[in-house]
Amino acid sequence: MTRSEKAKAILQILDDYFPEVKVPLSHRDPYTLLIAVLLSARCTDERVNKTTPELFALADNPADMMKVPVEKIKQIIKPCGLSPAKSKAIAATSRILVEKYQGKVPEDMAALEALPGVGHKTASVVLCQAFNIPAFPVDTHIHRLAYRWGLSDGSSVEQTEKDLKSLIPRSKWIKAHLQIILFGRKYCPARAHEASKCPVCSRYGVKNRM
Repeated sequence: MTRSEKAKAILQILDDYFPEVKVPLSHRDPYTLLIAVLLSARCTDERVNKTTPELFALADNPADMMKVPVEKIKQIIKPCGLSPAKSKAIAATSRILVEKYQGKVPEDMAALEALPGVGHKTASVVLCQAFNIPAFPVDTHIHRLAYRWGLSDGSSVEQTEKDLKSLIPRSKWIKAHLQIILFGRKYCPARAHEASKCPVCSRYGVKNRM
């Protein structure tokens, strides 16, 4: 079976198990999504969703957020980890959005990546989930699963993104990205993984280097 054939078969399994998907991070608009994704670095979505209500009650737009002292932001987001860096990034990004983009989150990869604390993965998430612009965010979980399922060689996150984009139709990138994350959490976890019980690994083999 070629990689292309395997990818097509795996997409069908993902559609069977997760026909409908929704963004796991609670948000109201592109700005609150951007901040939530920024907070999710090395933090669970569940923890972020428990933290953002207090933060957004204080400020849910860049104009208000830039007025909040960094120490106050840091105090609120501490449960998400890396709070010194994340609080500075939130404050700086909010100021740039106001001063350079009239308070709007830009719908452009390069512009997003230039914001403090916003890397390629975060920018990709915002583009596809806030603006419905096709992108394929690859985090450590998708990177691991793509290798485990034989869809990429695992050499780098960048290579995994390139491979998945070539194997999966552009029209399905946004949905497939979320499907893989949700499927991995429930059926193909990093630890205590039982290939015989995974609907993908039980059919197409498994690599466990990651």
